[in-house]
This record gives sequence, C-alpha cells and structure tokens, in this order.
Amino acid sequence: MARGTAAGAGEAGHPLVVAVVGPTATGKSDLGIALAQALDGEVVNADALQLYRGMDVGTAKVPPGERGGVPHHVLDVLDPTQEASVADYQVLARAAVADVRARGRRPVVVGGSGLYVRALLDRLEFPGTDPEVRARLEARVEAEGSRALHAELSRADPAAAARIEPRNARRVVRALEVIALTGRPYSAHLPDHTYALPALQLGLDCDRAVLDDRVARRTARMWETGLVDEVRRLRAGGLGRTAARATGYAEVLALLAGGLDEDAARSAVTAGTRRLARRQMGWFGRDPRVHWLDAQDPDLAEHALAAVRAADAGTLVSAEGAAPTHRTLGS
Repeated sequence: MARGTAAGAGEAGHPLVVAVVGPTATGKSDLGIALAQALDGEVVNADALQLYRGMDVGTAKVPPGERGGVPHHVLDVLDPTQEASVADYQVLARAAVADVRARGRRPVVVGGSGLYVRALLDRLEFPGTDPEVRARLEARVEAEGSRALHAELSRADPAAAARIEPRNARRVVRALEVIALTGRPYSAHLPDHTYALPALQLGLDCDRAVLDDRVARRTARMWETGLVDEVRRLRAGGLGRTAARATGYAEVLALLAGGLDEDAARSAVTAGTRRLARRQMGWFGRDPRVHWLDAQDPDLAEHALAAVRAADAGTLVSAEGAAPTHRTLGS
C-alpha cells in the first residue's frame, strides 16, 4: 500500500482502522459513534485530555449513557495530577486496537490530538527521557520563557522549530531534551506519513464562521453543565501541569483565583478553543492522507460510511495529490 493511500485491507488481513480527526467542535465524537455502530466497531480515544479521569465537561467527553452502546477505550486512564505521555499513549492505544481486533470488531479512532493520532497510526518511535536534563530545561523555561528556548531550538533544529509553536513549552523542552540525549535532530524522530497501522483518516472540516459559532455555543453549554464546579472539584484534588494548562481549565482556574471575572473567563475559553481549532486544522491539513468531509453535511454519516466501504474495497481515491473539497480552516 502506498504511503499516503488508504485502500484495501489493513495488515495481517485486518480491516483498515478508521480514524475520525480534525478540529474541535466539528462533531467527531458523534460521527465516531455512528461509524462504530454501522461497522460493528469500538471507539479508541485519541484526545489527550480525555485520558484524564474527572475532566469531563471541559473536554466534551461523551457521557457513558450517550455512547449508543459502543465501547470506548483509552478514556479515564490518568489522574489529573499525572502528566500525559504520548509514548505511554501509543502503548495503551495500540493494545486497545489489538484487543478490539481480537474480538473481530473494527477499531474507530476518534480525536483531535494530532501527535497522539500519529503515534497510534504511524511508524513513530520515542527516544528515552532523562529527568535531570528535562528538569534543567524546565527551569530555564521558568527563568527565560519558552520563546528563548524555542530560539535555541531554531538554531539546533530549524525543521523541528518550524513545527512547534513557540508557546508550547512542553514540546520545546522535549525537542531540546531529545537533541541533548541522542545528538540527533528532534525532527529525525518525527513521523513521516508512513502507517504502522494502515488506516482511513476521515477529517471533518467546517466553515470558519460556523465553527466559531459552534465553539461559542459549546462554551456556553459547558458553563451550563457545570464546568466551573468541575474545575473547583479538580483543583481541590490537585492538578498537574498538563491538566492545569488545558484550554477551558486554565481560564476557570484564573476565575477561581480571582484573576478573571466570569465574562472574561468565558470569553477567554471561547478564544482559546478557537485558537486550538486553528492549530488542529494546521496539523491535520498537512497530512496528505486525510480524506476530508464537510462537518455541516446533513448526510455526513452516510458519506463517511461510503468512504470506508470504498477504502475497504480499494476504490477510494487517495487523498494524496487530490484537492479536498473543504479545508477552510487550513486555507
């Protein structure tokens, strides 16, 4: 199978993994459940924040009673005090895929965390870590700021720096840590669009104005369904760095600390979620294998299922080299 092509059966006679990807608030969870129901499948989570127990409202986690009887895997596997690791996720998620397949069912991966999707589906190895090296780099972030370390990364590995936001301190630190430990560019360890688990990636795109409205309505719904109380409860039990900095949680923590009033906190959550959607679209938009669908399509589930059937049959036109109908956020 060609590097960027989703067609025919997966490895060892298994059907292709189906992955529903794209920006937040485009309806990935609902489509994933619909596809799993139609394909005798089970959902494997690829949202980094949905790994956390108790982080439900702010991550738009589908409640168990609304999952249509579809089993979900790799959800609620971490305490909020723990730090998520994409390497650990790879192990858990690939084991979940193997378990789903062992029961003769189809894995349906759902999530917008781009690196997590790639870690599950692609040939991607993770260099080791060194607590002392990481601690020194994290101390420098506190003292100098993430942009200073990003500038250092730009000098050492321009390709990696171009792919990492200067504000993303965690990824900047990780890149510099890998360089220090291996003596090789961090970019040498990044995925190259080669599947380890052959898959059909279905990307959900949406008109920017429509998505902005969906994000605003999602923020309002989260407020109505108890986001502030959820964060207050989590704060009492302790939050690790990843959980505390997550969009939605960081702003409510500032509200609870008196740094923002309620209107400002809600506005900040909406703005932060819109920025997240742009970043997600940028990530998935660079992957030529994604088969894009219109999130506003009233027949979305039917068209997605038709794409799966075509990919299984080997008749789906490769996304590589084709101009997608919708990629408004990436344009």
